[in-house]
Amino acid sequence: MLRNNKQLLVVGDRVLIQPEDGDERTKVGLYLPPTAVDNQAVQGGRIVATGPGLPMPDLSGDASDEPWRIGSGSRETRYVPMQARAGDFALFFRKAAVEITFEAERYLVVPQAAILALVRDTDADDEPRFD
Repeated sequence: MLRNNKQLLVVGDRVLIQPEDGDERTKVGLYLPPTAVDNQAVQGGRIVATGPGLPMPDLSGDASDEPWRIGSGSRETRYVPMQARAGDFALFFRKAAVEITFEAERYLVVPQAAILALVRDTDADDEPRFD
C-alpha cells in the first residue's frame, strides 16, 4: 500500500484490514456503550493489502541439505498463496488483530488463520461457483 511516498508492506500470511466501525446502536435503536462494542469476539473490515503468503522450502536440491540453509545457487522463494485478496470483506477474530496507525489512518494486521469468512464480489471470473 502506497501513501504519501511511503510504502507499507504486509509480510508473511498477514492481511491489512481497514476495520468497519462497530455498531454502537442495536437493531431496535438502543445505544451501546463502547465497552459492550469492544467485547464482541468477531469483527469485520475491508482488506486493503495482503502479504505474499507462507514461504515454502525449496526441496529441489540435494536431499541431505536442510531446506533453510542458503545454498551457493540462487533460489527463488516460493509461497503458499493467500486465499484473501485486497478488496474482500473479511470477518475475523478480534483478539488476533494488532492495531496500527499509518499516515493517520487506523488499520488492523490480522493473520490469515484468524479470518473466519471472506465476502468477495461475484463478478470475479476466476473463482469456481458452487451453485
